[in-house]
Amino acid sequence: MNGGLVRLREILDLITPSERKVAEFILQDPERIIGLSVAQLSQESGGSQAAVIRLCKSAGFKGYQELMLKVAGDLKDERSGTGYQEIKGEDSIERIIENASNNNIQSIRDTLKILSPANVQKAVEALLRAKRIYFYGIGASNLIATDAQHKFMRINKTCFSFVDSDLQLVSSALLTKDDTVVGISYSGETPTIVECMKRARESGATTISITRYGSTAVSQLADIPLFISSTETEIRSGATSSRITQLNVIDILYLGVASREFDESVHYLEKSRGAVKKARR
Repeated sequence: MNGGLVRLREILDLITPSERKVAEFILQDPERIIGLSVAQLSQESGGSQAAVIRLCKSAGFKGYQELMLKVAGDLKDERSGTGYQEIKGEDSIERIIENASNNNIQSIRDTLKILSPANVQKAVEALLRAKRIYFYGIGASNLIATDAQHKFMRINKTCFSFVDSDLQLVSSALLTKDDTVVGISYSGETPTIVECMKRARESGATTISITRYGSTAVSQLADIPLFISSTETEIRSGATSSRITQLNVIDILYLGVASREFDESVHYLEKSRGAVKKARR
C-alpha cells in the first residue's frame, strides 16, 4: 500500500495554492503526518480542512485515510531503498554513474506505484483490436513514439509515428473509429499532442495517454490514461528519467500485446529478424 508521495509530488504544479501548501508540508516531512487527523494536518500545514480534502481528491485518493496509508507505505519503502540522488557539479564519474542509474531505477519503481493494471489491460485490448495504431510525441517524447512504432511493427501491427508535427496533425484528422492513438507527453500539455488527441476523440478513435500523474489536458482527452513518475530538476530533466519510464510503459504494452498473440508474434519477430540479417550480409 504505497504511492502517496509520488502522486503528491507529480501534481504539485496542477493543484490550487491552498492544496499545494498542504502537499508541500507532507512532502517536506511525511513522517510528521502519520496519525494526524484532517483538522490537525490543516492546522500544522497552514491550510484549511477543505484544502486537505480537495488535495486527496486531486491526487486520486478515495479519502484522507487512503492518503495516510499510502504515505506510510512510501516511508517503509524509503527506509529500505536509496531514493533519488541529486547530481552535483563536484561529483566524480563513479558517483554520476551510480546516481544516474539509481535515479532511473527509482523512477520506474515510482511509476509502478501509480500505473493502473486495469488501464494497462484496457490499453492492451485497444491495441489488439486496432486496425491502425498512431504514436504521437514531440521532442524527447517523439523518440518514445518512434521506438513504439519499431516494436509494434516487428509483430506485424500497422502503426505510425511522425517526426514532423504537421504530419501528426494531418494524420489525426484522418482517423477512424477502428484506430487507436497513443499520445505521449510527460507534461500532458504539449499543444500538438493535445490537438491530435482532440481530433482522435472526435473521430471515435480509442485514445491512450502516457503522461505525468494528474489531470492534464492530454490525460483528460484519453479513454485510457496511463501515468508515469519522474522527478524533475534543473540537471535531471524530463529528457532523462521520464524518458526511461515512458520507454518502460511502451515495453509493457508491447509485451502485453505480443503475449496475447504469442505464436503469431514469435513468427513475425523471426521473419523480421531474418529480413534484417539478410540485408546486412
